[in-house]
This record gives sequence, structure tokens and C-alpha cells, in this order.
Amino acid sequence: MALVSIVVPVYYNAASLPALAARLAAFAESQPTHHFEFVYVDDGSGDNSFDVLRGLADGDARVRVVKLARNFGSNTAILAGMTYATGDCVAFIAADLQDPPETLAKMLHSWETGTKVVLAARRDRHGDPWATRLFANLFNWLFKKLVFNGFSPQGIGFFLVDRQVVDLLVRCNEKNAHLIGLILWSGYRYEVVEYDRVEREHGVSRWTFRKKLKYFIDAFAAFSYLPLRLASALGLVLAAVGGLYAVVVAAVRLLNEVPVPGWSALMVVVLLTSGAQLLILGVLGEYLWRNLDATRTRPLFIVDTVYGPDSRPEELKGDRP
Repeated sequence: MALVSIVVPVYYNAASLPALAARLAAFAESQPTHHFEFVYVDDGSGDNSFDVLRGLADGDARVRVVKLARNFGSNTAILAGMTYATGDCVAFIAADLQDPPETLAKMLHSWETGTKVVLAARRDRHGDPWATRLFANLFNWLFKKLVFNGFSPQGIGFFLVDRQVVDLLVRCNEKNAHLIGLILWSGYRYEVVEYDRVEREHGVSRWTFRKKLKYFIDAFAAFSYLPLRLASALGLVLAAVGGLYAVVVAAVRLLNEVPVPGWSALMVVVLLTSGAQLLILGVLGEYLWRNLDATRTRPLFIVDTVYGPDSRPEELKGDRP
């Protein structure tokens, strides 16, 4: 019997946690051929999520709670959970119950047949605000066209991966990680399971525009040098246009055919070129910052408290932490 670990990052999800725990327990009961452990990672929640999680751990020996010292972000929280997960395969699912835990049954079946990576893709985004759909569709289209050709146009909601893949992800120790990108980059054969995302019933989304923008930049900066190439191309185009414009202005001035307006044309050129330079410096800065962040020896996350018993069954305990 294999041990299946389910990692749940938690951030202001106190209201949905009891219902989520009940559905995960029901799912575990429907899979009698496997053992389960549930690793909840409190990613610096400001509500009473940790108190709720401690109550869940007190009532279920399969529950382990990892409380981080502050908010490190969803991807880092998932990696923290993977670090503490001891299963033969590890699944991640969000705590807001918009992604049905029952989908894990199909994913687990695919893993049993030998697939090391199983991705859950949304069938559609009906019900999301138009701005969210626009941003998500743009990101997924660009990521598919420019980074990974097989990426789902509807985006990946959650995943289940084999222990071998988990060890690789943890060993990468990558700051500002984009987990789906890392999984696809690994090259393991994967299968996609589709599901219908449901509307949120508990709390409000903490997935702010600032976090979405960082997620967007992390995805492309980690797996593509295209932004740098585009910056170089923009510089070449502006240099060429500027050179041609300079030749035209000089010729017109020398031939005295048409008076050359000075201030307006100069300001347009200055504003255009300076804006392009700042844009290119911004692109370079994003890459340089990530390079600096990767060279520092700071840990990916800081654990405040680990609560709950060792849930790994005796017959399955090994050398893994």
C-alpha cells in the first residue's frame, strides 16, 4: 500500500478548512488501497487558520500542520509542504474548495498506471470576472506559444507528482519558483485530467493583481530569454529609426527646402528613446534581481511551528524525513 501525501497551502482560509478536511477524509476513505497524509501549510495567515488546523490535527492523526513565519507565497508554501511530505506521490490542491478534491481520484489512477506527473486543467473559466479571464487567457496563450508548447490554454489548477519528481523539485531549491513550469521543464511524461472549477463559497480571493503580475514575470524570467531578445530588438529598431530620421533631418536642413521644427521633434525623440531605455533596463533588472536572489544563501522559507504526529504508517516508514 502506497502513501499518498496531499499538500494544502493555507492563506486566510479558516472558513473553508473544515469542509475541505471532510471532503479530503471522504476521498481517502474511497481509496482503501492507499494510506494518506494531509500536510497543511499555513503561509502566514492573519486569521485563525492555524487554530483551525491544530483542531484538525488533534482529531486526525493523518494531519500535519506546517506554520511558516510569514507569508512566502503560494508556490513556496507548496514547496514547504513537499519538503515535509513523506508520500510515494504528492498532490497539491488549494484550500478554497474551488478545485474539487474528488478530481484527485482520476489523477491517482493515472499515477498508479505509471504516470509520474498528472496535471489538472480547468475545462473553462466561466464565472470568473472578465479581467481575470483576460489576464489568465493572455498568460496561458503566451506561456504556451513562447515557453512550453503543451501548456493547457485554460491553465493548470493543481497536480499530482511521483516521489521522484518531488525530490527533484525540492532539490532545485529555486527562489521565485514557478512550479508548473518546473514540472514541465523536468521532461517527465505527463497526463492531463480536466475538471470543472466551482464558484468560491468561503472568504474572498487573496490572489491580487500584484501577485498575478509577479507570477507572470516569474514564469517567463525563469524559462525564457525572449524578453531580453525583445528588448534588444526594440533597441535595434529604435536605433535604426533614429538614424534614418537623423539623415532625413540633416538632408532637409542642408538643402534648405523645408524649415525643420526643433523643440517638438526633439522632445518626441527624447521621450520615445528614454522610455524604451527604461523599459529595457526594467527587463534587465528583473533578470538581475532573480540572479541576485538565487545566489544568496537565505532559505526558501522559514518554519515557525510543525504541529501534528508523524502520520506515516509504521510499515511505510523509511529514511525520508
